[in-house]
Amino acid sequence: MMQTNWQHPVRAKLQAGGSVLGATITTPSIEAAALAATLGFDFLWVEMEHSPITLETLRAMVLATRALPAAVFARVPAIELWTAKRVMDQGVSGVIFPFASTAERARTAAQACRYPPHGKRGSGAGLATFTWPEPDNYYDSADANMMTIVVIEEALAVENIEEIAATPGVDVLFIGTSDLSFSLGLRGRQNEPLLEENIAKVVEAGTKHGKFLGRPAWSAELVSKYREEGFQFFQSQTELGLMRMGAKALGLKEAPVKALY
Repeated sequence: MMQTNWQHPVRAKLQAGGSVLGATITTPSIEAAALAATLGFDFLWVEMEHSPITLETLRAMVLATRALPAAVFARVPAIELWTAKRVMDQGVSGVIFPFASTAERARTAAQACRYPPHGKRGSGAGLATFTWPEPDNYYDSADANMMTIVVIEEALAVENIEEIAATPGVDVLFIGTSDLSFSLGLRGRQNEPLLEENIAKVVEAGTKHGKFLGRPAWSAELVSKYREEGFQFFQSQTELGLMRMGAKALGLKEAPVKALY
């Protein structure tokens, strides 16, 4: 049985019925990550699927934010044991797995985040212990606290959602609404009845199996709206989006970007 005195603050807040909001980090800027970690966000969503952020930069972000309020999560580019192992060994406390479209992929994600006999994570987290709240008890503490977030973003995932939602070790079902829209033939369009029907199926399965539900929410109004629908885990603006919002608040007008070719 895992013995640990620390509970992940994101998990604790979710279990208490609250909502959590994460700033999305897409540029390899340690300063941007460190600042974002002080702005009231619960976690940083470090984007390693769609951005040029490397493991070295991720490690620097973990070190730069070690005493700051926001936890560091990383979205890996694929559901593989080794992709999860590499980011966890840099010290993150949550892994976001894209395209978790089958029960097998969801099981792989859950097993990747835990050591045997609970999972298949490889031992070698020397760097991670430097920034973990319980460095002398890393293995049990990490097994108990590592957040496992799987992204539901294909029609196939919705077809398999009952089995995915029932997977032990998965904490959050996060709906990638843009990719799901594309998968349904809607080319990214939101507020479509077909998309809403599929979202509702995920909500139903997640609620049934006791999983936390997540989705993107770019404004306080959307967070409030989605909270009423049962969502608690939100991906917010990128650091570039926050910069754009700040410029607009100053009354500035954004210049169009022209192609060079």
